[in-house]
Amino acid sequence: MKRVTLIKGDGIGPEITDSVMKIINAAGVAIDWDIQTAGADLIETEGTPLPQRVLDSVKQNKIALKSPVTTPIGKGFRSVNVQLRKELDLYANLRPCYNLPNVKTRYDKVDIVVVRENTEDLYAGIERQVDENTAESIKIITRKASERIAKFAFDYAVKNNRKEVCVVTKANICKLSDGLFLECARKIAQQYPQIKFREILVDNCCMQLVQNPNQFDVLLLPNLYGDIVSDLCAGLIGGLGIAQGANIGENYAVFEPVHGSAPDIAGQDKANPTAMLMSAIEMLNYIGENEAGRRIRLALFDTLDAGIKTVDLGGNASCTEFTQAIVDRLVVLEK
Repeated sequence: MKRVTLIKGDGIGPEITDSVMKIINAAGVAIDWDIQTAGADLIETEGTPLPQRVLDSVKQNKIALKSPVTTPIGKGFRSVNVQLRKELDLYANLRPCYNLPNVKTRYDKVDIVVVRENTEDLYAGIERQVDENTAESIKIITRKASERIAKFAFDYAVKNNRKEVCVVTKANICKLSDGLFLECARKIAQQYPQIKFREILVDNCCMQLVQNPNQFDVLLLPNLYGDIVSDLCAGLIGGLGIAQGANIGENYAVFEPVHGSAPDIAGQDKANPTAMLMSAIEMLNYIGENEAGRRIRLALFDTLDAGIKTVDLGGNASCTEFTQAIVDRLVVLEK
């Protein structure tokens, strides 16, 4: 039995976590869940939104499934997500984006994989108040981090039969920092002659994505651009409610939905667990439970195809009803 850290988070986190646990259990996967909590609610009781016990759990189990955690805007504690990525050196953020059945969007046949460097850039958090009227942030780009994320992107492309890796920068303006990232991508690309390689500026990339997203395959980006572009790609396929994510390093992997904690609908049974479930499917594949992942995906797709959807996708099903519909289809698949 595989032991996996389960981080429940806050806001809608506990609701979608319970949903996914129920679905995975219905699929017959034997997982020993090491349940941990994180988030703003813990500051009063434990003095931090990310207690050391959570990090220790992930380090011991190597694998974690995490629900959203609220990050204050402009003040308060640092992002739990960013802290986890840095503490565990989860250098690769992987965000596959593709159309789901019966989820209406402006585009069809979108199939883009965003590979985002996950440990440096402006997210290094090196900031200072220069004076009363001036604040300064330092953008860090290193050769080591840039080469390893480029290698991750090309290795992923080879393993998953992708045709192209497109590196996205603003190297015409940030000539040294983005220039280094681009230089490293070019160097690594030479080691993979079977994969097409191209370059694009981030502003042009965003325009091209909304004009013709089908032209893109694997996108390779520094941290900040990757964060922004991955949300744009989620918008192409129906929104953050169905956007999955994975944070992968040499020793550890944390799987999580892309969306936030949505405190405005917490406790109302309105949350959409799809992104959390899609992330869990990727986790199951990662630990070798590919058949269970395949059946859960089939049950999810069949549920959506039948028109059973949560409010954010244009349906009227509650989180509980949506979850049960997937479970019911899993039972049929078992038979």
